[in-house]
Amino acid sequence: MTTRRAVLAGSAAVATSALLGTTEAQARPRPEAEPKPTVVLVHGAFADASGWNDVAARLIREGYPVIAPANPLRGVASDSAYLASVLATLKGPIVLAAHSYGGIVVTNAAVGNPNVRALVYVAAFAPDEGESLLGLQTKFPGSKLSEAALDFRPYGESLVDGYIKKEFFRGVFAGDVPKTTTDLMQASQRPADTRTLGEPSGAPAWKTIPSHYLIARNDQVLPAAAQRFMAQRAGSQVREVGASHVAMISQPAVTADLIRRAARP
Repeated sequence: MTTRRAVLAGSAAVATSALLGTTEAQARPRPEAEPKPTVVLVHGAFADASGWNDVAARLIREGYPVIAPANPLRGVASDSAYLASVLATLKGPIVLAAHSYGGIVVTNAAVGNPNVRALVYVAAFAPDEGESLLGLQTKFPGSKLSEAALDFRPYGESLVDGYIKKEFFRGVFAGDVPKTTTDLMQASQRPADTRTLGEPSGAPAWKTIPSHYLIARNDQVLPAAAQRFMAQRAGSQVREVGASHVAMISQPAVTADLIRRAARP
């Protein structure tokens, strides 16, 4: 009888312990998942934020907060200061993705911002201190964005904007995008102040912030050799794709995937 009572008491104790354990586990607050970083998409010259639409749509569907601010395209220092002011309004972690000239802007704007987790360059300029857009574009042969391909339109006093001419736009800028689309892109292109060509960049954020680079092998604006050079120098994680200069438009799934990788903790 004593043995039987002991067994029953032990079983009750085990059951009670299990029940209490379950209750305690359920009562404990579950650790909250880390919020997804805000993805900031920065366009370059001869384009606007709509060039990121297909990439942004994919990221938004997956729950990423996304912002694609207008890049003023007025000068390296002023554009970088503007983007830095936008970034200062965002809370939590940030992933910066940039195309073309936008790469110079994020390289400068991210400096000193502890919330920027990663940089993603998409066929973009990733300069070192003192380097310019024109210097990097012509460092390796192959660019077809020559002076002959541009229209220059003065504005203000001694200020000039550059546009890609209609007859050059698709072949130079977006050769793998349908002509119906590139006709609209050309008509609505946002010009860059020509001062951006030679203005030197400041201390680069890629020296302290991890970076990823999507190399566009068929780029007629920024030669793939220049992209590989900058990516290697920055220590970027690299992916290559057969695309024109606007890889985020012609290859949005690949571009979004690279941004996802950069966003992982």
